[in-house]
Amino acid sequence: MKILATFKIALRALRRNKMRSLLTMLGIIIGVAAVITTVSIGAGAKAQVQAQIDSLGRNVILVFSGSVSRGGARGGQGSAGTLTLDDAVALKREIPGVALVSPDQRAPVQVILGNQNWSTMAMGEGTDYLEIRQWPIERGTMFTEQDVRAANKVAVIGRTVTQQLFGDANPLGQTVRVGNVPFVVIGELTAKGNNLRGEDQDDVVLMPHTSLMRRIQGTTNLRGIMAQARDADALNEIQQQMTALLRQRHRITGKKEDDFTVRTQQEIAQTASETSRVMTVLLGAIASVSLLVGGIGIMNIMLVSVTERTREIGIRMAVGAKGRVILLQFLLEAMTLSIIGGAIGIVLGVASSKLVAVKMGWPTLTSFTSGVLAFLFSAAVGIFFGFYPARKASRMDPIEALRYE
Repeated sequence: MKILATFKIALRALRRNKMRSLLTMLGIIIGVAAVITTVSIGAGAKAQVQAQIDSLGRNVILVFSGSVSRGGARGGQGSAGTLTLDDAVALKREIPGVALVSPDQRAPVQVILGNQNWSTMAMGEGTDYLEIRQWPIERGTMFTEQDVRAANKVAVIGRTVTQQLFGDANPLGQTVRVGNVPFVVIGELTAKGNNLRGEDQDDVVLMPHTSLMRRIQGTTNLRGIMAQARDADALNEIQQQMTALLRQRHRITGKKEDDFTVRTQQEIAQTASETSRVMTVLLGAIASVSLLVGGIGIMNIMLVSVTERTREIGIRMAVGAKGRVILLQFLLEAMTLSIIGGAIGIVLGVASSKLVAVKMGWPTLTSFTSGVLAFLFSAAVGIFFGFYPARKASRMDPIEALRYE
């Protein structure tokens, strides 16, 4: 009951100076709202990155050709054709942990249908590619192993290519020219959206890797190999096994540099999310400065309040009020300012997050946990910055306080 009575006294004291109380809370309101907004933007960006990583498929391991130095010049991933079809076959045959493998070859091409001409990306893959990527067929079928062996001129196209060449018409069975080679469309992929680099994944023509290499590029080397591990927990071990096997096949010994790069899905996810994580921490730290400023504002106003109410404190002590009661009263006043400011800040922060998502198109994700943490942090700010003024009030000499003018 004493705490409730002291709380009522604290509220009454704050109501006597409504404008001053509101201005004092403003720093906490802005700080909490800024923290909620920045954390929501960061969480939304992280969720978007994770969704794009998941669009690669599960337990994916990528092997890129290149990363080789020759004549003083260093080539990056995919810059040198150092992988072969035999490498892809060996990875699936000799490493038990590898479940699926797809050779990966790509080339920019022009796709022509009648008077329609569209520049897109031709992707030469194996029959396991769609299962690795978890990319279903919208209509039609995927090419077969027989199509791969015979380098048949068949293609599966993405949604963007369909819209650009066929509009609303059914593309199945139609013949398009990829470069100067006619291909029959046998399937259409479901829409997948943009990848981590913002590229349209649906702007693609998928065909047997042999068809792209023999009929369009005239090459025997691969840009890369995509594999799927049987067990997510064994990704690192399988990565090491794949590296060792490829080094053996490419006759790379000792400390010689690899002419390929093997990366796991986890590494890709960590790299992709690092930037968003750093930005979230940076923006959160900047927003937290507002909370610090708000806390200093609470301390300043509470010190002014203690000075203004010196005679009141002296009278209460003279009639028997203990020092701890005075301390609790002023501490509750500071906590009330920060808690009310924190609650308003949470509401504004959630509203700001929604506004950012609608107006700017940025992904945001507001969690209940972040709201609770912001509320508790604002209460802690009130306790921390309100303790010194409250302690000063509780240690006043009643006689000196009664003499104060």
